[in-house]
Amino acid sequence: MTDTGTSLGPLELVDGRWVVGDSRRPGGSWIEFRSQGLYPHTPDGAGEPIPWSRIMSRMRLTLGGRYPNKGVYTLRGLLALLPGLRGSGGGYLHLTVREPYEDRTVYFDRHVRGYPGARLMLLEELLSQIHGAGETHRLGDPHWLGRVVAELAAVTPWTFGRLHQEVARARRAGERTGP
Repeated sequence: MTDTGTSLGPLELVDGRWVVGDSRRPGGSWIEFRSQGLYPHTPDGAGEPIPWSRIMSRMRLTLGGRYPNKGVYTLRGLLALLPGLRGSGGGYLHLTVREPYEDRTVYFDRHVRGYPGARLMLLEELLSQIHGAGETHRLGDPHWLGRVVAELAAVTPWTFGRLHQEVARARRAGERTGP
């Protein structure tokens, strides 16, 4: 169960921390957003932390357990969105880091609950907009991210233009002070 009752696809608040993936699964993999950067968690412990300042490309998500570059576009990825197959397999967070320059693909386990397509698109657009604004570090601010996710969880945009507008509006709403 999440702290706020809201989530945005695989992104949820658990025990005061924003994570991507099912962090409650025994022996699972997930990604934690901390003030210093991304912290991948794997069954054998924590992976290498990635500071926000090293991320140089927008982050993107794919779903599907075996083909991270194709993700949701594989047959398994598409089928994993259907009831009965949810929670099987995993997903990937893709990014490019600097110093040294390299592409990273970080695995996470999927939740048993499904990820509605609109929520995935909202999360992708959020990742795109904050990267474009040079604000990737905002993902490490749990209060800001909580306000933004709460705003986005209440909408279902039906066009790409509306999707872009709703994320921009939610980012502005995230600027309110206080928790």
